[in-house]
Amino acid sequence: MSRRTFPHLSAAAALLLPISAAFAQTNAPPELHQCIRPVQRDGKGYERFVELNQRVKETGGQAELIFVGDSITQGWEYGGKEIWAKYYAPRHALNLGISSDHTQHVLWRLEHGNLDGLKPKVVIVLIGVNNIPDENNTPRQVLEGVTAVVGKLREKLPETKVLLLAIFPFREDFNAQRAKALEVNQALRKLDDGQSVHFLDFGHLFIQPDGKISKQIMPDFLHLSANGYRLWAEAMEEKLAGLMGEKAVAR
Repeated sequence: MSRRTFPHLSAAAALLLPISAAFAQTNAPPELHQCIRPVQRDGKGYERFVELNQRVKETGGQAELIFVGDSITQGWEYGGKEIWAKYYAPRHALNLGISSDHTQHVLWRLEHGNLDGLKPKVVIVLIGVNNIPDENNTPRQVLEGVTAVVGKLREKLPETKVLLLAIFPFREDFNAQRAKALEVNQALRKLDDGQSVHFLDFGHLFIQPDGKISKQIMPDFLHLSANGYRLWAEAMEEKLAGLMGEKAVAR
């Protein structure tokens, strides 16, 4: 097979194309590493997936904004509920977050109904933090997992703009896992093409001057408090409003 070139793309952005193509078939080949091999959840994760598919059907394709992610995204329905009502409910937003999801789980559900009938203006992606602690997942593999999610979204929603968020800092203080996430974020920035994919990193807002994370922002040093969700919404609003062609919501 001859190699195709895409001169208008950066080397990192071009990763979206071959990785996305790797998932053209529902059954991924077994040689793919776990971050990019679609995997179905069971138990509560699967129950949430079924629930989300029902929500997608009920929207009738009217959602203008969707969030894709793990428990941090799902948490908009709990600690972030009031902030969501202000910023995202008026935009007919849809929360497609599932607790404990890894990149491989998101890849599976994007092919099994979570996007059916949707044509949002923007999809916000925050995924990868659950892949980080697994020592079998190298930074490159986590990068490829997030990249594959973005690629799948571009394939399924070609008219939708992707707002890719850097993996949030986690753990109370400096540590190897936080450093690993930073490595991934450095490369994810290169996926920003200024047109279809946009990258945004505001992780520093969750960090104190001494490098630690406050329990007032992340009570368990991973999941956000109401204050954390407020910081997220405010940090993202100007960029999001621009992508949606709207006036930013006042603080």
